[in-house]
Amino acid sequence: MNKLKIYLDTSVISYLDQQDAPERMSETIQLWDKIKAGKFDVAISNVTLSEINACEESKKIVLLKYLGQINYQIVQIDENTQHIAEKFISLGILKPKSYDDCLHIAAAIVSHCDIIVSWNFKHIVNHKTVMGVKAITALEGFSDVFIYAPSAIIEEE
Repeated sequence: MNKLKIYLDTSVISYLDQQDAPERMSETIQLWDKIKAGKFDVAISNVTLSEINACEESKKIVLLKYLGQINYQIVQIDENTQHIAEKFISLGILKPKSYDDCLHIAAAIVSHCDIIVSWNFKHIVNHKTVMGVKAITALEGFSDVFIYAPSAIIEEE
């Protein structure tokens, strides 16, 4: 069976070092161990990298060190990605202030990921966004993308 290609938004990487949320941190580390073991192909976008680079210095160093442990593809945001991201706003799925979240989702769609992994329940891991992704991928001719929190992925096997 082919490996699943997963897109990691910044929330997942951030929870690798989130002492005030031990359960999510533990589940994220379990996912990270599976990634390091080569169980998934991973994509992140240049939005993820700029969000990490905007973190406070000591957190940024820790997160970049974690990223150094895995292989991943960087999806560059281009006109196609922006077009898809803007659909989420024009169709009322997400608001303009959540444009970076739209870019994360669009990057996963255009890079043909199977799953978007996120801890962002407000904007990404929720019914409205999941249904919006289904509509937009159908409308734009892309494969459907599933959206899960890390806890849903680590339970598999």
